[in-house]
Amino acid sequence: MKKLILAVTGLLVFTMLNAQTLDEIVKKYSVANKLDKVASLSTVKITAKMSMMGMDMKMEMWMKNPNKIKTITTVNGQDMISVFDGVKGYSINPMMGSNDPVEMTPEQVKQTLNSSLFQNTLVQYLKNGQLSLEGEEKVNEKPAFKIKASLDGGNTTYMFLDKGTFLLVKTSSTVNQGGQLVTVDTYPTDYTETNGFLLPMKTTISGGGMEISMTFDKVEVNVPMEDSIFKIK
Repeated sequence: MKKLILAVTGLLVFTMLNAQTLDEIVKKYSVANKLDKVASLSTVKITAKMSMMGMDMKMEMWMKNPNKIKTITTVNGQDMISVFDGVKGYSINPMMGSNDPVEMTPEQVKQTLNSSLFQNTLVQYLKNGQLSLEGEEKVNEKPAFKIKASLDGGNTTYMFLDKGTFLLVKTSSTVNQGGQLVTVDTYPTDYTETNGFLLPMKTTISGGGMEISMTFDKVEVNVPMEDSIFKIK
């Protein structure tokens, strides 16, 4: 009996020493991604390409610290634009038959800002008390921490951080698509150190029977960016 008690006690101590709190996990995520380096930058410009349903599209993203962002996606010679100037967000989608800017809803603004490297959404969610650790799950045959983010409006996103690297390897969200709930899974891969911080150079998004891949071709930092870039003319 004494040996059994010692064995159980030893197992509990081992488990307690190896268990990691949510705060510790997010801190290690911040260190792994070198978010302190990102926070010190003034601007980031990314040139990328997207592939969807057999179509290849060019994409450019301008980000200015702390919260300005503009994205242009070129499809068949037409530019789809989304922009947030720090106060309001607008989108232009000629694929919908109009070149007139449409003001974004608060939810659309949040989705747009989530694309900015300067937002550090996981860290912000932790500060807001929106995260909970839901155990572990395997992603691509490797163990990952499963973190639940309870978002505004009752929406939920699950984020998976690789246990070895603390890098984001998957997100899973349920979105409303034409009145139907669809699960969208995102897989960032090919992490590469760029200008002193880590970026997933390729991201694959799947959901609703559709798959989209995005690849970063060029990342530039601290390039001059006038605020006028983020205005709808």
